[in-house]
Amino acid sequence: FGNYEQILTRVTLSPVMGEYLNMVNNDKPSANVNPNENYARELLQLFTVGVWQLNPDGTSKQDKNGEPIPTYGQDEIEGFAHVFTGWTYPPLPGAVARTHNPKNFLADMSPVDSNHAKGAKVLLNGVTLAAGGYIQADLAAAIHNVFLHPNVGPFIGKQLIQKLVTGDPSAQY
Repeated sequence: FGNYEQILTRVTLSPVMGEYLNMVNNDKPSANVNPNENYARELLQLFTVGVWQLNPDGTSKQDKNGEPIPTYGQDEIEGFAHVFTGWTYPPLPGAVARTHNPKNFLADMSPVDSNHAKGAKVLLNGVTLAAGGYIQADLAAAIHNVFLHPNVGPFIGKQLIQKLVTGDPSAQY
């Protein structure tokens, strides 16, 4: 399977996932368009880091008032949504590639750099991608940024334990 970063990249570029979570044909911002945030939210909330910062044992980190600390906010969601612009279905065999290719689930999604948001993008842990990045480089940097977040291990580990071992694992797991 490779490592989790490679899996995230393959899942992100899957046209089936792209259609299901509204990433395919997600257009760069314009007067009438805001990038769709659905895949960005699901990637962060369900597939990688979760909504609350975690300790290595999977318990929630608390602020000085005893409240859980959010892992990310709206700025990060918007940053990732902008990263995920410009991807379309792979061209059909023998067809010319277009900005929005017709449905095709037989290969990874295709990049259309001219339809990719070119502004700066806020990611996790105070990282900001510089304006003007190319679509593949922005995607690789964003997936790497998520992969390096300290929540990935405890969050995914707890999910695996809950699904494969016990629904309510103790911190000792």
